[in-house]
Amino acid sequence: MSTNTLVNTPTLAQRARNIRRNALRMGEVQGQGYIAQALDISDVLAVAYFHAMRYRPEEPTWEDRDRFLLSNGHYAIALYAALIEAGIIPEAELETYGFDESRLPMSGMASYTPGMEMSGGSLGLGLSIAVGMGLGLKQKGSKSRVFTLFSDGELDEGSKWEAMMSAAHHKLDNLVAIIDVNNQQADGPSKQMMGFEPLVDKLEAFGWFVRRVDGNDIDAVVAAFDAASLHTEPQPRVIVADTLMGKGVPFLEQREKNHFIRVEAHEWKLALAELDAGDRS
Repeated sequence: MSTNTLVNTPTLAQRARNIRRNALRMGEVQGQGYIAQALDISDVLAVAYFHAMRYRPEEPTWEDRDRFLLSNGHYAIALYAALIEAGIIPEAELETYGFDESRLPMSGMASYTPGMEMSGGSLGLGLSIAVGMGLGLKQKGSKSRVFTLFSDGELDEGSKWEAMMSAAHHKLDNLVAIIDVNNQQADGPSKQMMGFEPLVDKLEAFGWFVRRVDGNDIDAVVAAFDAASLHTEPQPRVIVADTLMGKGVPFLEQREKNHFIRVEAHEWKLALAELDAGDRS
């Protein structure tokens, strides 16, 4: 969480709702994008940024911050939405999303965006970078942690499993991985493209502390992050978050294919209205 103490701090549910709203507003700028992923992972990002992590919004490169690595660079719209909610990026910049010279390109790039710790895009690399960063922090005697988010589709990549073994071998108890299991990738359902279950058993066999939760249940996500933080064994931690693509906007939840979506101009207002209606129900 931010090191600043705020009065009348919004609840985590309100934070997640604001992250979803920010993502929809950015999506409307381009009329398309990885909106469904942003909606599915907003609850996890709300807990990460407003419950679990240490950072300073006014000083994104603060040496003692926790690092958040976005492996799946196409989720950048989701992370921007969280960084805006956290006060690291000004809200006004969401109107520049995806344009030339914007600090918010459609795929995450660390050289452009405050709070973006790595340039993602080539799937499978985030965990490897996180392992190296975790080792470096330990060698410096830092108490900072490294959080990394990646998708179930990245489990197809061999480099992911090499990094899994490396993290356990080096006993990186300062590393927390988050796997977004939404069972969808560009070519179809993730489990059909490359079967990865029983995922918990595999991760535990690789030497990780594992918690699997409904990634759209904020209380469950909080409990998982807390369990990872309180765990005392010298091993890396992983939270497996089962999520629903398009969460919070029913007509997007129901789309059969929503890996990359185009939304008609009139549908953006409908999406925001459905999101707001769900919050009131």
